[in-house]
Amino acid sequence: MAKAPPESTKTSLRQRLAAHARSHWPALAALDVRYHGSFAYVTGRLPDGTTLPLCRLPYAGYANLWGFAIYLASKDGYEDSFLPSGRTAGTAEEALDCACGLYLDDSML
Repeated sequence: MAKAPPESTKTSLRQRLAAHARSHWPALAALDVRYHGSFAYVTGRLPDGTTLPLCRLPYAGYANLWGFAIYLASKDGYEDSFLPSGRTAGTAEEALDCACGLYLDDSML
């Protein structure tokens, strides 16, 4: 079983994703990150209070490298996926951009 990220990595991830969302995804009012074991679950909040599950990030052992699973509303669950780079792991910001590009206007990418 994969190891859970340390608290410092969890804090860093929340801060990095929140800053990235503010500068790249103005349609989001807020971004929530919760943890369960080795996974970080990222959910966006719209100005009207609607929550939008975006992605699940499996911790890969490094603060700047995360796996990627996109949330699929049709399955009401997460599916391992590829980032636009073609890789299955990358930065959390890449994962956020990919998920937001599917669910929000991606003209800012």
